[in-house]
Amino acid sequence: MALQRALSWPLAVLLSVVPLAGCAVECSPVVEGGWVRKPPADLPMLAAYARIANPCKHEVVVVSAASDDFADVTLHATTVEDGISRMRPVAELPIAAGTTAVMAPGGMHLMLMQPRRALRGGDRVEIRFTLADGREVRGQFAVKGPKAVP
Repeated sequence: MALQRALSWPLAVLLSVVPLAGCAVECSPVVEGGWVRKPPADLPMLAAYARIANPCKHEVVVVSAASDDFADVTLHATTVEDGISRMRPVAELPIAAGTTAVMAPGGMHLMLMQPRRALRGGDRVEIRFTLADGREVRGQFAVKGPKAVP
């Protein structure tokens, strides 16, 4: 009986702790303030902007983006070279621990190609961001008019 009591206490502690290890919440970046600028005419490309906050203790890297509402979504950066503004695709977007990546007009942004449905001001679209470790982060983006500013 004494042996049974002596073994049951450590076993009870072990069994109460083990399930918690599998329930640990993994830290993920958060997409905030997402919006899509609708062009003045029905064009096959739109731009989207947002902030991606990384509250984690380690860097995260966005390697791609996708949406059911568009045929293609790519990360782009606007740069000025020799006085000329140019947009270039970006292969990845690293976000350091405790920082926020800002996608805004004139800088980093998303190019949304070939909308699969007619979009109006006030509509919402979901964009999925794939991280280098294979996880996915989703964000909601509000469609705004052509003169919208952040």
